[in-house]
Amino acid sequence: MVPSHRILVAFPVHESGLKILRELGEVIVRPDLREEGDWMVALQEVDALIMGPQRLSAEAIKAARRLQVIGRHGVGFDNIDLALATERKIVVTWTPGVLGETVADLTFGLIISVMRRIPQGIENVHLGRWNRGLELGNDVHGKAIGIIGLGDIGSRVARRARGFGMAVLYADPVRKGSELEKELQATYLPLDLLLQKADVISIHAPLTEETRRLIGGRELSLMKRGAFLINTSRGALVDEVALREALEGGTISGAALDVLEDEPPSPDNPLLKVRNAVITPHMASATKENRERMAVVVAQDVVRVLRGLRPLYPLNPEAVEARGLLDYA
Repeated sequence: MVPSHRILVAFPVHESGLKILRELGEVIVRPDLREEGDWMVALQEVDALIMGPQRLSAEAIKAARRLQVIGRHGVGFDNIDLALATERKIVVTWTPGVLGETVADLTFGLIISVMRRIPQGIENVHLGRWNRGLELGNDVHGKAIGIIGLGDIGSRVARRARGFGMAVLYADPVRKGSELEKELQATYLPLDLLLQKADVISIHAPLTEETRRLIGGRELSLMKRGAFLINTSRGALVDEVALREALEGGTISGAALDVLEDEPPSPDNPLLKVRNAVITPHMASATKENRERMAVVVAQDVVRVLRGLRPLYPLNPEAVEARGLLDYA
């Protein structure tokens, strides 16, 4: 008989994922966990944790004496101390390749919204202003999109951009192969030149110490005066103070952000009051279909680890080796 495990779920997870977890043991659902002290208590006697974008401190990881695996319900992992988890032989998994199409959909929705000034039009109607020429936006077709990070999501955004008749430019630490460039009709440029050439800049990069504030005042000043900035990756990739100044000063025409550095933002965050900024609450992966896919993937990998098997999507394969996990069954 498989021994019972205690699994802490600290993020809203679809019932399909919870059902998989319950087959293995007790599932404790605590999406309310935020404070360090609460984490310390909740993690003491659990074997597995499924979490979202909340930050998990080193102290909380150290307090988790029984913890074998952390399942990240998402693709960003800057909120987890991977080095410490690996040191403690805690396997960390994630859900890559599941949410790419969904995030790309929202990214393009934001591009259209900010360029065509859709939120401002809705606001005007609610205020009784029925004026078809009050909010003049910009065409999307015929423009050039500059994609920072042509990975899974960036590539999917590029395909959508081609469908809208946009030219595709990209910057990436590693230039992609000619086959992908040909498929996407994408042109590689160094970042500074990309910023100067593109009408829309869309960020699809991971957050690391090297990429923090990737887009700051200098980078914004390189962009076209009528350009738009889109960020559906991580808030800290953009210097929010510099962005507000660029928006209010007319350095760029607009920005659409699904992520902010501090989430939820303080009510007095100046960006919330900038009219040419479209801001959504980190909802790029938030569709019914995608959340179910993510829940199943993360739950299945957590169960694999607890059963002594290798996960499909480990972030720290060193911990997998250290635990001596077996090949897939």
